[in-house]
Amino acid sequence: MTTFEKIMAVLNLIAVLLIPVVAVIVGQYLQEKAQKRKDKMQIFQCLMTRRITGWVALEAVNAINSIDIIFTDSKEIRNQLSVWRSKCRKDVPKEEQYREQCKLLELMANDLGYKDKITWDIIQNPYYPEGLDQQLTMNNQIMNGQVELAKAAGLLSQMMGKPQQNSEDTDHANT
Repeated sequence: MTTFEKIMAVLNLIAVLLIPVVAVIVGQYLQEKAQKRKDKMQIFQCLMTRRITGWVALEAVNAINSIDIIFTDSKEIRNQLSVWRSKCRKDVPKEEQYREQCKLLELMANDLGYKDKITWDIIQNPYYPEGLDQQLTMNNQIMNGQVELAKAAGLLSQMMGKPQQNSEDTDHANT
């Protein structure tokens, strides 16, 4: 066997041993990258679909709480999340809160590669039919009515459940 043949045999052996290892490493890297994008997309989609009705649904709350984990490599998104959270107070106008919410969604869209496809205008103008607004308003009125009814029933049961003291009981207690 010549020196060239020996070198080729060693190179072939290295290639046979190394190629599967490299393939596994590259495959795992691509799989992790795809999963990270899928996680980011899931959060983005959840928040985009709930942007008009508010982020109070449990799924949206979970998505918001996952941003720090899933978008850990995006300081800009995490900073905007902090800005938005700081605006989630009763003394901050809803319009200002919504604007910060939209900025967060815009940054997420850019991170996912939708910079020129999902624009500020698209983010700020979701579909919201009048019938849904009426339904949500009516549901809130019904829930508020039920709360008031429960409070009233609670007061009645408290009044009915406690024996009223008459003047003789009060006089006896004072002596």
